Amino acid sequence: MKKILVIGSNGQLGNCIRKLAPDFEHQYEFLFTDSKTLDITSEEQVNDFFYDNKPEYCINASAYTAVDLAETEKDKAFAVNADGVANLAQACADFNSILIHVSTDYVFDGDTNLSYSEDDFTNPIGIYGQSKRKGEELALDINPKTIIIRTSWLYSEFNKNFVKTMLNLFTQKTELGIVADQFGQPTNANDLAEAIMNIIEFPVKTFGIFHFSNYPETTWYEFAKKIAEFSKSPIKLKPLTTDQYPTPAKRPVRSTMSLDKIEQSYKIEPKHWENSLEECLEVLSQQKI
Repeated sequence: MKKILVIGSNGQLGNCIRKLAPDFEHQYEFLFTDSKTLDITSEEQVNDFFYDNKPEYCINASAYTAVDLAETEKDKAFAVNADGVANLAQACADFNSILIHVSTDYVFDGDTNLSYSEDDFTNPIGIYGQSKRKGEELALDINPKTIIIRTSWLYSEFNKNFVKTMLNLFTQKTELGIVADQFGQPTNANDLAEAIMNIIEFPVKTFGIFHFSNYPETTWYEFAKKIAEFSKSPIKLKPLTTDQYPTPAKRPVRSTMSLDKIEQSYKIEPKHWENSLEECLEVLSQQKI
């Protein structure tokens, strides 16, 4: 039975893959690790784990994701998002494993009115994006059998994310300001988990960089409005400009990604973000019952 190693199993994506795992229990053995059981910044730990377990697939769902904190913790961000990825890529190369590495739309600067393709020039404007881009480059250089999936605005019923933060704030406030001039694509982490398993199941692998998210583009403000509408919250939302809501790290103004390549290569059809949001809110409402 082929083995799938899932790095970062306590994160949003890792939890979503864990939820899917029973559907594939007859095809694959899943190995779930977190930073306590496998420190990817330790080359020795990674090599020992691969030697002992020899996984056919390695899904790297781990990352340093504190976008603002990364501006003052550059070494930590690069240790996980670049050096750690290099360690995984080298181990995958040594043991003939396929690396599926999750990256971000923040590798782009957002200075465009068009959707980014996988081949477009990257120019990250913050430390987080720079560290993720470095991880991409290292993975592709070290292991030819690498599939990089850039995603964006990830949320789910697990852990901390924009959707759960909004639901919490809706119960505490009567009015809330949300940035309305940053454009991107929300992504339900459950959809990303399904896409990754579809790639693993696909008979002929195409390696390289792919984009995956829900579609079409929206703004944080419109996203929040739909969360309020679907959850029947009476909250009053007020649109803000980026200048009105300054953060330590700059965000791309428009990081919308083209999804054509993953559809063509792996026959994966992304869902409309509103439909996926409704599904997530339904799961969250059931958790409260």
